[in-house]
Amino acid sequence: MAENRVGQQTIVFRNPPRIISSFATVGPDEGKGPLAQYFNDILEDPMLGQKTAEKAELKMLESTIEQTLAQAKLKKEEIHYYISGDLLNQIISSSFSARTLGVPFIGIYGACSSYAEGLGLGSVLIDGSYADKVLVATTSHYQTAERQFRYPIELNIQRKTSNQVTVTGAGVSILANAGDGIKVTHATFGKVIDMGLKDVNDMGSAMAPAAVDTLVQHLQDTNRSVADYDLILTGDLASQGKKMFGLLAKEKGISLGNKHQDAGDLIFSPQQDVGAGASGCACAAVVTIGYVMKEMYQGRFRRVLLIATGALMNALTFQQGESIPGIGHAIVLEV
Repeated sequence: MAENRVGQQTIVFRNPPRIISSFATVGPDEGKGPLAQYFNDILEDPMLGQKTAEKAELKMLESTIEQTLAQAKLKKEEIHYYISGDLLNQIISSSFSARTLGVPFIGIYGACSSYAEGLGLGSVLIDGSYADKVLVATTSHYQTAERQFRYPIELNIQRKTSNQVTVTGAGVSILANAGDGIKVTHATFGKVIDMGLKDVNDMGSAMAPAAVDTLVQHLQDTNRSVADYDLILTGDLASQGKKMFGLLAKEKGISLGNKHQDAGDLIFSPQQDVGAGASGCACAAVVTIGYVMKEMYQGRFRRVLLIATGALMNALTFQQGESIPGIGHAIVLEV
């Protein structure tokens, strides 16, 4: 019998892992947004002196990992597993950083849900006594995502208002079986939901049904309601998907009130001309690590439900006329 499983999709951690160190790095545009004060490091040069954006993304991730370890006063040899995912083919930022780190590596692909997926998997390893410390990371870069999923920025293609801008950033956390820090108490791994939407210029609306499906299942599994949380953070639905999320939740009989915020809707200000808002693997990660965790330590939030979302498609499936499957993974954070 799966004693640590509640309901259909939720895991409860009887010995909740602690997030003992986290670090959020963002690019200069993200550093001009309303959450600037919450980020650990704001880059002056998104290229970091590298010849390609892919090399810059890798260097940004490696630097953020180093900062996270240094903050915890840990050596890489003390990390039992490294879990990471990103948006690039064969998750090259994650796998190349693992080459440098030299720690047993679990590569994941959850698109922009990767941070929550990684926290969930890492917490399973910690709670199950398979590891003492797990490093969880993700990263994204505006230029690498544009090249792979849209158009090289040199073409200066006009964007639609429903488009989202990929966050340049990296988020890294260390989970441990002991110590001070925010607890991970539950994980609800989501199902792939595809409502037949095909508009790659509105990814938020395509992912919103998966986020709602995970929310509904989590509340049913845990016998909780929205009122049991100080904040429900989705990401990265942005303004378009945030509206869809609210409407679909209401159809399911869930009133979000003022409890819901979306990472993609928070990073940039409307004056920054970013269409519907932010996206990217780093989106939910840096908002959670920067904004949410710091506010939890300040006492504003005590229990937060993070539902990080991902669009599980690529340029080829779009060209072949496939619809956009979405996923949403939920993590409960508590102080």
